[in-house]
Amino acid sequence: MAPLLIVENLHVSYGGIEALKGISLYLDQGEIACVLGANGAGKSTLLQAISGLIPINKGKIFFKKDELNHVPAHEIVKKGISQSPEGRKVFATLTVEENLNLGAYTRRKRTDEVEEAKERVFVLFPILRKRRRQLAGTLSGGEQQMLAIGRALMSSPQVLLLDEPSLGLAPILVNQIFDIIREINQQGTAILLVEQNAHKALGIARNGYVLENGTISTSGSAEELKSDQKIQEAYLGGAALKNYKRF
Repeated sequence: MAPLLIVENLHVSYGGIEALKGISLYLDQGEIACVLGANGAGKSTLLQAISGLIPINKGKIFFKKDELNHVPAHEIVKKGISQSPEGRKVFATLTVEENLNLGAYTRRKRTDEVEEAKERVFVLFPILRKRRRQLAGTLSGGEQQMLAIGRALMSSPQVLLLDEPSLGLAPILVNQIFDIIREINQQGTAILLVEQNAHKALGIARNGYVLENGTISTSGSAEELKSDQKIQEAYLGGAALKNYKRF
């Protein structure tokens, strides 16, 4: 079976600066793949290119064998790819429910499907049901992250792009978010996860890619990356070389 999502020799530039320099990766149906890398490595640029939010200089992106290079962002959502962006970017002056409704904009006329998707979000994130009439800007950081993921799920995507879902959250909330990410995947959604918490990302992913200066320096199964000494030193902490087997 062919991969669900294929990125092939992707080049993206900002002005005269090449942010991505020939990125290639794939995501299988029902898989979680993670993308690791330092700030500025090109991780968010990769997700934005897949989402159709920034132009591509060279290379191709395929979703279910359809080329996405010149497909508008809203049509990419319709096809089955949605993104929860870095920094959450909820609409602060709208309620939780209004934010969720915007996530279903491309299917807004199919009210039964929208309500079904919203109920799925409320089951995954019960606190959002309690906060549904509350302004999104008054939510805690963890609740805003749940809302951002929930909003992305409102289009019932086959591929969910998650950009730094644990950023700025307390450890107990990080655990909760990753449990929910695993549950979303178990419900059948493939996930491409950009994440600075390498321990957590490699703990739930099947495959992983390491970006450095706009190129993929290392890739392999999550287990292979866990045991790679360079990955341990760079992303799993200094003690990981000695103590990683405890995890």
